[in-house]
Amino acid sequence: YKVALLSRKLEKVEAAEIDIPNSKGFACDVTKPADIVASVEAIERSLGPIDTMIYNAGSGVWTTWDKIDLNLFDLSMKTNCHGLLAATKAVAPGMIRRREGSILVTGATASLRGKPSTIGFAPPKGAQRLLAQGLARDLGPKGVHVALFIIDGGVGVDDGDPGKLDPNAIAKTYWDVSNQENTCWSFEVECRPAVEHW
Repeated sequence: YKVALLSRKLEKVEAAEIDIPNSKGFACDVTKPADIVASVEAIERSLGPIDTMIYNAGSGVWTTWDKIDLNLFDLSMKTNCHGLLAATKAVAPGMIRRREGSILVTGATASLRGKPSTIGFAPPKGAQRLLAQGLARDLGPKGVHVALFIIDGGVGVDDGDPGKLDPNAIAKTYWDVSNQENTCWSFEVECRPAVEHW
């Protein structure tokens, strides 16, 4: 497999290229649709058609309704929702033509519920969930599997904290879902450590 790694800053993904075989980094700001289009074109020129897109971009502000800066709220909506829609518009046509592909979206507990302190995170994540659901219903019959992953807990390497999700276990879950038979596709998959209070 060939892997495209995207980040706003190219330096972040260039370091990961060393650890991930057959990978190449690309700079992309998902709040700018032109960046997404240019990145997808560059990826397909360099690595070939995109079979699976993992939309893991996220942005949020943890504060209450009366303290939130509306510009930061808008940034969170642009990152979580607009970016997903723009990225889907860029990659889905090729997947539809080939009648195969996966669009895997990273959600959060905030995709399902709001709290006073998640005013700048839960609404964009909730909207992202609904967008992914609409995409799944439209693209599924066209051969494209769209799935949303609720990542419920902190993520980190094995440091003895049973409350953290292992990133390798998360990756395996994404892999397993992306390889499901189309007669048994999952849409919403919740991932949490056994000790998480939910």
